[in-house]
Amino acid sequence: MIILGLDPSLSCTGWGVIRSEGALLSHIANGQVKTDPKAPMAERLHQLHRAIADVIESHGPDRAACEEVFVNKNAQSTIKLAQARGAVIAACGGRSLAVNEHAARLVKKAVVGTGAAEKSQVQAMLKVLLPGASIAGADAADALAVAIADAHLG
Repeated sequence: MIILGLDPSLSCTGWGVIRSEGALLSHIANGQVKTDPKAPMAERLHQLHRAIADVIESHGPDRAACEEVFVNKNAQSTIKLAQARGAVIAACGGRSLAVNEHAARLVKKAVVGTGAAEKSQVQAMLKVLLPGASIAGADAADALAVAIADAHLG
């Protein structure tokens, strides 16, 4: 089973692709899609959509997983996050790829063992679970964590 994990954000969307064979996990690829904050919103969303569609085309995942949306104190930030999520989930839908959604605490618990884990703990566990993987950055690491959680939670 090949799983695409997604960590959507308007400024930098992380993605990670893993293979899950029973309890065995292996890294396939990961990356980040950064958009220009000065570009029009429609252009930024299209860039996210196109980039994730390309990842799907390149790696042929069987399913995708994304963190559930959370509400920020800043309503504008929440709206921008929701729009970015919509763009990447639409890219999955355009390729008939089912998308599972998982709460951030559940992702941390699946990867580290506690839902209150710090980002540094998640990143340390990624090195254990996906040895030798070169991770493109924090957003790609979060996306890989989502994919791993999905492999465990289905």
